[in-house]
Amino acid sequence: MRLSDREQDGVVILQPKGKIMGGPDATLLHDKLYEYIDQGKKNVVVDLAGVDWMNSTGLGILISGFTTLRNNDGILKLANVTDKIQSLLTITKLVSVFEAHDSIEEAIASFND
Repeated sequence: MRLSDREQDGVVILQPKGKIMGGPDATLLHDKLYEYIDQGKKNVVVDLAGVDWMNSTGLGILISGFTTLRNNDGILKLANVTDKIQSLLTITKLVSVFEAHDSIEEAIASFND
């Protein structure tokens, strides 16, 4: 997995690409989240458009990020959830936990609702 990040309108956008399967990937995403939390940035969107596949460890990484942000008065939202990831979220009933949007722009706008 590769991870790029940027900020737009005060929202952090994390864009993983490839497969999210744990191992070093877990540390990469986790460390990046903490880096932003330490900077006082608490609104995060994870753009899943470039994610080919995610296993249970990958889901755990997202849940950990969600919980970490929530415990620090922040929120993590998802954008561009692919059909494969959507079915995974549905099967695991996590679809009711994560707020998902069709685009990064929609997700960013939702922080101002």
